[in-house]
Amino acid sequence: MIEVKYRGEALWARIERAVQNVKDRLRRTTAALNAAGVPYAVVGGNAVQHWVAQVDESVVRNTRDVDIILNRADLPRAIGALADAGFIYRHAASVDMFLDGPEAKARDAVHVIFAGEKVRKEDPEPVPGIDDYELIDDARMLPLEPLVRMKLTSFRRKDQVHLLDMISVGLIDATWAGRLPSALRSRLQELLDNPDD
Repeated sequence: MIEVKYRGEALWARIERAVQNVKDRLRRTTAALNAAGVPYAVVGGNAVQHWVAQVDESVVRNTRDVDIILNRADLPRAIGALADAGFIYRHAASVDMFLDGPEAKARDAVHVIFAGEKVRKEDPEPVPGIDDYELIDDARMLPLEPLVRMKLTSFRRKDQVHLLDMISVGLIDATWAGRLPSALRSRLQELLDNPDD
């Protein structure tokens, strides 16, 4: 049995701090890359939040980390820019990441994937390029269509949940099928046909 260490206000404070830490990490990351002129795009749960919140804030989910796309050639400049903001670059288990200080955990890091490359060799599509982006506040977000394609390509449980959230607020619907290659189309159709599974 797990011992409960926190209750009441102390527990709520921990929850609020966890959410705020991710937001702060995202803001520091984008500010550092913007200041250094390093192209990037925010993806993952943070990008989904930004798109969903424009339609219905009650559907926004918290996320525990920050995911960005970089061009591989820009990695050295990104390392320098983010080091100045207190991040420490690590490459471990085939994952490139920036730890938020020397005591940080990998699950709390800024995770990097590279434009034009496949994350897994069996993926149906490579990671999209970042020449096109949507500027939301001061952060460069991946446009909706490439974000949806990324989520359909990965198609892990959390990607499916993010896609279902976007379907639930009307950002994605059956008309998207014509924009997608067959491998991604069938995944989208699976979610459209069974939104509550």
